[in-house]
Amino acid sequence: MAERVLVTGAAGFIGSHLVERLVREGYAVRAYVHYNALSHWGHLEKLPPDVLGHVEIMPGDLADSFMVDHAVSGCALVFHLGALIGIPYSYTAPAAYVATNVTGTLNVLQACRRHGVRRLLHTSTSEVYGTAQYVPIDERHPLVGQSPYSASKIAADKLAESFFLSFSTPVVTVRPFNTYGPRQSARAVIPTIISQALKGPDVQLGSTETVRDFTYVEDTAAGFLAAARAADVEGEVLNLGTGEAVTVGELVQRIGKIVGRTLAVRQDPVRIRPAASEVGRLISDNRRARTLLGWAPQVGLDAGLARTVDAIAASLGEYKTNVYGA
Repeated sequence: MAERVLVTGAAGFIGSHLVERLVREGYAVRAYVHYNALSHWGHLEKLPPDVLGHVEIMPGDLADSFMVDHAVSGCALVFHLGALIGIPYSYTAPAAYVATNVTGTLNVLQACRRHGVRRLLHTSTSEVYGTAQYVPIDERHPLVGQSPYSASKIAADKLAESFFLSFSTPVVTVRPFNTYGPRQSARAVIPTIISQALKGPDVQLGSTETVRDFTYVEDTAAGFLAAARAADVEGEVLNLGTGEAVTVGELVQRIGKIVGRTLAVRQDPVRIRPAASEVGRLISDNRRARTLLGWAPQVGLDAGLARTVDAIAASLGEYKTNVYGA
């Protein structure tokens, strides 16, 4: 009998890829999606019918402890990806981030403890490190809340840590660096560049000097699965990144080459973070994931960008590039 697993945030970018991977690996997947009046399942709607037909969809809200408990019931594994993630919106609506990212995570932790799940995979983010104080960044790097979003994720990470230390809840914290790939919205920098580049040579961006470590979404999903299957990793925090440093300006050049255009960058003041909130560089040290999980990224940046360009080109009309707070 297939092992039943729960994925929160299943309708999102990474969540939908993870759901697809889990179904293909033979798991019985329950997908917790944010309830909405249109009964829309987000990116799950784009999964092939032979995959989606094997997914149990459960609408709800992470802030609703009753529904979270119901979703966790009967599941051996829980992949907790549900969160508010847009950094600009966290400046204007920080309470929403606390409700979803902090209280929602607490609800997941309590339900997992109550139902005795075999393992909880809690999703962190490289943003919790703030601007790198040293590189590459290992898991011992200080946590710095440079935005309300990152502060809410630090709080969630610390709750997960406390449940492991206080109650032996079998939590593993997975900390992806900047994940990209098909289905990602223009909230993120790579789809922002690609969706504009496919329409013309002018690209509006915030800072082009920021340095990031970009991981293709299939590699991130593989990291989650490896963290679910590895032995004796409860209580661990594991970076999932490539270790390759790339500036946003370099991304523009690489993407321009793929789409066959020379791109001109214009600064978009809407995408500029408050000065003290700007995270200058994030570069992963992934040695713990390599050692403990046997995981390593498989898709190089140029190959991943090419796949992402093809995916965005096929659905370009869906991309909104001028919405504040996206």
